[in-house]
Amino acid sequence: MPELRQEPITKKWVIIATERSKRPSDFLDFSVKKEKRKGGTCPFCKGNESKTPPEIMAYREEGTKPDTPGWWVRVVPNLFPALAKAGAEEADAQNFYVTKPGVGAHEVLVESPEHDSSLESHSLQHVKEIFHAWRDRYQALINQDPIEYIQIFKNEGSIAGASLEHPHSQLIATPLIPPVVDEELRGAQEYYQQEGKCIYCEMIKHEIEVGTRVVVHNDHFLAFCPYASRFPFETWIIPKQHQAGFDLINNDQLQNLSLIVQEVTQKIKGSLNEPPYNMVLHSAPAGYSHAADYHWHLEILPRLTIIAGFEWGTGIIINPTTPESAAEYLREANTNLVQEKERLSWQQVH
Repeated sequence: MPELRQEPITKKWVIIATERSKRPSDFLDFSVKKEKRKGGTCPFCKGNESKTPPEIMAYREEGTKPDTPGWWVRVVPNLFPALAKAGAEEADAQNFYVTKPGVGAHEVLVESPEHDSSLESHSLQHVKEIFHAWRDRYQALINQDPIEYIQIFKNEGSIAGASLEHPHSQLIATPLIPPVVDEELRGAQEYYQQEGKCIYCEMIKHEIEVGTRVVVHNDHFLAFCPYASRFPFETWIIPKQHQAGFDLINNDQLQNLSLIVQEVTQKIKGSLNEPPYNMVLHSAPAGYSHAADYHWHLEILPRLTIIAGFEWGTGIIINPTTPESAAEYLREANTNLVQEKERLSWQQVH
């Protein structure tokens, strides 16, 4: 029988449609492998640095100049930003509708100079550098006025919204707290006021104790398919240590984050025929990084189903795969053996 499950923080409902339950193999026709990539005129490829706006930051070889080859992670302004820099004209006042100036920041974090690379194929040290860049840009912007929130995300594949194939993630800093995060904040605050505990910390303890939805975990992070998963193989990665803001992540955590993200994405892409996916960071808004009631986390959302009329009409999403079966499948999925060997040697060195 289908189940209605409620997400404990936002109180939103999902339908786990066990009657139409799908096996992982049922999604293979929906999954889209990338076509053979072509570099050439790609603005993110090495040698094409002049085709992007001037770089904001780059990790590069000593002695190399900005906006030239020699970098391995590079951050540039988005050529078509969703929000403009501070100083934009004030929006017209409205008597009925609420309007705010579209002020903020929109940056592209180019993850590699190599067009055919991917998060799953990078060395573990390189993955750590990518998340190091995430932290650097987050810390640089979170306390700037009028920034209220920073959203970092990665769209993998055209179905997931990627307009360019070259591996990259994006950062958008907004002058308001997005409704999705505001709902999480309110739910977490309500639980803390009632129970005196962080609901995310309690969720971590419960998921590890139960075990059926755990994908993998290490010293610092837990990866699990949430109880009220909206999508097949939806996976959250969350720090075991209480931490509200991503800007507080330390170097040891960055190392373990790179390990678990690469392992999870290898499992998802290797066992599900390279599906498109979104990876989104949920973190505390400005001035809230040390809060006792919230907990930053990553959400990895494979794009294996379509949001249709019922979902748009009700806000209730139908998921044809139980998170328990999804987690079991991902637990058993093999990751790249070469990467596994490298991981072990890298841990010994570091």
